[in-house]
Order: sequence, then C-alpha cells, then structure tokens
Amino acid sequence: MDSQTVGTAKNSTHNDPVAPGWLSGLKALPSALNLNSFSAGLVAAIFGCSGPALIVIGAAQAGQLTNGQTVAWLLAIYLLGGIISLFMGIRYRMPITGAYSIPGAAIMVAAFASFSYQEAVGAFIMAGVLVLILGITGVIGKIMRWVPMPIVMAMIAGAMIRFGIAAVEAVRAAPLIAGLAVIAFFITGRLTRKVPPVLAALVVGLIATFVTGGLQEGASTLAFVMPEFTAPVFTVGAFFGIAVPLAALVIGAENAQAIGVLMAEGYKPPINAMTIVSGVGGILAGMMGGHNANIAGPMTAICSSEQAGEDKDKRYGATVVNGILFGAFGLVAGLAVPVVMALPKALIGVVAGLAMIGVLLSALQGAFGPKLGNQVGSFVAFVVGMSSLNLLSISAPFWALVFGVLASLLADKVMSEKPAKAEPLAKVSG
Repeated sequence: MDSQTVGTAKNSTHNDPVAPGWLSGLKALPSALNLNSFSAGLVAAIFGCSGPALIVIGAAQAGQLTNGQTVAWLLAIYLLGGIISLFMGIRYRMPITGAYSIPGAAIMVAAFASFSYQEAVGAFIMAGVLVLILGITGVIGKIMRWVPMPIVMAMIAGAMIRFGIAAVEAVRAAPLIAGLAVIAFFITGRLTRKVPPVLAALVVGLIATFVTGGLQEGASTLAFVMPEFTAPVFTVGAFFGIAVPLAALVIGAENAQAIGVLMAEGYKPPINAMTIVSGVGGILAGMMGGHNANIAGPMTAICSSEQAGEDKDKRYGATVVNGILFGAFGLVAGLAVPVVMALPKALIGVVAGLAMIGVLLSALQGAFGPKLGNQVGSFVAFVVGMSSLNLLSISAPFWALVFGVLASLLADKVMSEKPAKAEPLAKVSG
C-alpha cells in the first residue's frame, strides 16, 4: 500500500473527504493557473507579507533576538506556510492556504517578558505536538461537524467583516489611492469578465501610489543575513504560558476560520488533515525557530473567494500561487520585508477588503438565510466574532463558536445536529 493510499485510508477513518491525489492535482494545475488565480494569490501574499511580517519582527525585537534569529523565524513560517499551501492545494484541489498564526506572533511580545527565546522555541514545538495529537485523534473534525452551519457562517462573517471595515477606513485615510482602487474594482467587474476586478484594483492602486509618491520608507532595517537557528529548551512554564495558548489560537482562530470559509464556498474541507498538517507545520517551524506554520484563515478566504475564478474547482490555483510567493518571501525575508513595507497600508487594506466581498456575502446568507434555524445562536456568534474578545489567551473566533452554540441551545427552538447544506452558497459565490 503506497503513501497516498495510506493517507486516503486515514482520511476515510476520520470522515475527511478522499483526496483526489497528487497526480490529479498536478494534471489539472495548468488550467487552474490563470489571471484570476494569479491575482487572488498575489493579493493574499501581499496581505500576508506586509503587516503580519511587522508583527513578527516586533515580537523578535521584544525578545531581543539577533538579526540572524529574526530571519530564521521569518524563514520558518513563510517557507513552511508556502509548502503547506502547495501540499494541501495540489493534493485536495481546494484553496486550503497555509501561512502562520498572526495573533500567535502578537502574544509573543508579552511572552518574551517571562521566557527566553530558547524556552519559546521549545514551546513552539510543544504547541505543534498538541495540534498534531488533536488532528490524529479526529477530535477537531467531530466538533466542527457537530456545530450547526449557520453558527459557523456567522463566526466567519463576524471575523472577516473587519476586512470590509478596514477597506472603508482605507478610503478615508488615502482617498485618492484607495478610492481609485475601489472604482477600478467595480468598473472592471461591470465591464468585463476577462480581467479579475481585484487585480485591476491592485494595479490602479499601485499606479496611483507611484504617481502620488505614496511609497513609504522601508519599515525594517534588516539586512540580508544567514538564518541563525536556536536549540530548544523545554520547560513546564513555557508549555502553559506559550504552547497551550498558541495551540488554541491555531485551532480556534486560524483553522476554524479556514474551515468555515471553505464551507461557505461550498467545499467539503478535510478538517482532520488540516489540523494534522498544522501540527506538523508547528513542529517543523519550531525546530527552525518560528512560532507556527499552519492553515491560515484570511489567506484561505482570499484564495477561495470568487475573485480566484468562477470555477471553484480551479481556485486552488490561487493557493499554489500564494504558496510559491510565500516560500520565496521566506527565502529572501531580510531583503523582501522593507520592499513590501514600502506599500501604503491603505492600499493593502482596501484590496484585501475588496477580495473578501464574495466570502462575506456567502457567510452572511449562510448565517441568516430566511429558511435557516439557529438565528439567535448565529447572531451571538456574529457579534462575538466581530469583537476583540480574548479569554484565556484565545481570540474571538473560537469563542464565537462556543457562545453561539450555547446561545442556540438556550434560545433557539431547535438546534440541528447536522449543519445546513452549503450547496446554495456555492451558487452565490460563483
């Protein structure tokens, strides 16, 4: 029995969909690589390589890491995140996109006040082991299949609506650059199907940036240096202070968002396989000095949206493009960060928000459709997902599911044990 057959057997055991396999994914890849997939993958990469990279650099500075250690951290999460995209995208022919936990990087700013970088590296590896165990046992898959679909969709709408709000704020902050990008997006969508609206928005925004002199000075002073790897130190304190919260963030924020987004677009995501690969990514990233490489919610949302093409079976091409760009960014992180940081934040924000429109529409219709139940639970999940709630170092998307289910059990007349079908959503998203 070959490795692919073994993987399929394991997936079947845990009720994951059977993977089409490498041969099928590679054969169909040329037709999946088109202007739409390129533009969506590029937008996702620019989003993931801009502000989030600064968060990682800020955490590294808080931990007083050397330039070599910082570059090793960036190399780990971007290179492995890109590999995850290529692995999952081609194997499952779905836009299952890898990156890393952005809030996971943010919590390290405070964590370095109590733990050394060596202890943190040990905790990164332990977090990956925790996620891997949860994936192998199938616990996460069982939980996600039990939660009603309207509540999952409401969580996604609440978590992702901040991108829409950020787009509006971007127009206020830079009306010429962001405003022209918005106009280009809608005019292109109205006039032609041959050019992806999000690509038109990006190109027009870049032209406006150069014409108006809107490029910023590089936000990072990192020079191109060789990565410096660090030996891990395993401590009980770091396990509870870093590993447990980080594992919870990977599962409760990143994976939960990605799974919900894929469901909203009509896919049947391999939930346990996504958890397993996030665990393996966490272990490998930790060994290289990074906090976690895993399935990412926002990047999956962009690559699975209608901006990646009308044919959802070909949208995994955007994930492949994103994976290549992510991996390349990791390899030249010391030089690439200042270049990406020179782009105006308003341009990045508005383009990412425009790319989310289809996902948000599908999620809102899936949460509050007239024939769907769990309306109270969906509303609670929606507002909690919108919030900045953080309990026990776990962010809002996880608690949106928890409180949404509890509210539905208490207030809704019927809480369906089986999630509502997602087929109508696929029609909405193209």
